[in-house]
Amino acid sequence: MKFDFPIVLRRPLIVFDIESTGISPRADRIIELAALRLNPDGTRDDRVWLLNPTVKIPVESIAIHGITDAEVASCPTFAEKAFEIFTFFEGCDLGGFSVGYFDAQILNEEFLRCGIRDFHPDGRAIVDAQKIYHKREPRDLTAALKFYCNRDLGADAHGALADAQATLEVLVGQLARYPDLPRSVDALDRMFNPQDPLNVDRQGRWRWMNGEVCVNFGKKKGTKLRDLANDPHEGHAYLKWMTRGDFPEDTRQVAEQALLGIFPTKGQRVAQKLVN
Repeated sequence: MKFDFPIVLRRPLIVFDIESTGISPRADRIIELAALRLNPDGTRDDRVWLLNPTVKIPVESIAIHGITDAEVASCPTFAEKAFEIFTFFEGCDLGGFSVGYFDAQILNEEFLRCGIRDFHPDGRAIVDAQKIYHKREPRDLTAALKFYCNRDLGADAHGALADAQATLEVLVGQLARYPDLPRSVDALDRMFNPQDPLNVDRQGRWRWMNGEVCVNFGKKKGTKLRDLANDPHEGHAYLKWMTRGDFPEDTRQVAEQALLGIFPTKGQRVAQKLVN
């Protein structure tokens, strides 16, 4: 396939996107990988891999990309396709939307798990459409005030009072521009800060899994809160680390109470206690 791309290519450029089990490059797994390789001679090669992540796909991820466990049950795993994917990407620069923050990193983690250590996303040129978008169409308060209120922030920019007043004007302008927006604070919060009912804290660091509160990030993802609390050595050390760590108060509170033998009950939301 020929493709007229308005950039001079010294090497092939692969524009790709990934659907995954979650948003952690290290802890989560790739479910679908679509890659469009633009070659210097003007030809284009497209590939799509649907993969079995070998772990259960969380319901919140299914809600985003619509790929269920049943759909990928008979698909190959990443390990089975790793060499094929690596060969397709070999010698190519990378492109995508927020590709450097997530897509390239989770792809590299998958390769590392398969013993392939030569992908090196940081050693390739990266064309990120999101960075171009944000650079050319700023998403800061000054730009919002100009867009919604048609006025400049002026010399008082980044003074607390001026910024607070500008933000209030932007909110009023948004409500005027978008008549379908809710007219209550609670409804706006629910629309733009949706809360997964399986999350125990607001950020979902603690999550209900198979009837138990579990860690939902990092190396201990999936570990039961009760198991940590019942382990006086490593488990208690981990919980104490969380109580002292740079986590929101509701996240720390779960760890603090677990050390006292107090555990959330089904349906309890620590975040709601703090917000309401």
